[in-house]
Amino acid sequence: MRMVVLVILFWGLVGSVPASALSINWADAPEPVPALTMVDRDGRAVELDEFAGRVVVLNFWATWCAPCRAEMPSLAALQEAFAGEELTVLALAIDRASFDELDQFMAEVGAENLLVLQDRSMASARAIDAPGLPGTLVIDQDGQERFRHFGYADWGTAEVIETLRELVEAR
Repeated sequence: MRMVVLVILFWGLVGSVPASALSINWADAPEPVPALTMVDRDGRAVELDEFAGRVVVLNFWATWCAPCRAEMPSLAALQEAFAGEELTVLALAIDRASFDELDQFMAEVGAENLLVLQDRSMASARAIDAPGLPGTLVIDQDGQERFRHFGYADWGTAEVIETLRELVEAR
């Protein structure tokens, strides 16, 4: 019972976060992201370094996470804003759901344009010391973590898009 009450209280707080609440402040000293292994829908291991040369917005989420459900449309909007550019939003499910269930979740929230990968073991979340979900890392073209945010955020705002565009064009 306490867990349900905490989730409801947390959801209430998340729902009240204004869209402009996310402000990207780059890390003073970017750090390398640990090697992370994810799985695609075909069961193929996907390494984070396969995205070298691109800016990666790596989002950790789960189907049971209410703030993740609220956040996902803004990540889809972010990916749409960068269509054809050197930025990829990776939606990494830290979840035991099947890919059919992950696809259903994405369809329900209107985020079918995101590349969905999975880590059923949750090893990647432990590797980056994720305190909870949702969580997002912004990784530069050299595999360096430039920014991280845990908790709900609106990733589709003009401010966020402009800041990420500067990172993409810095090359």
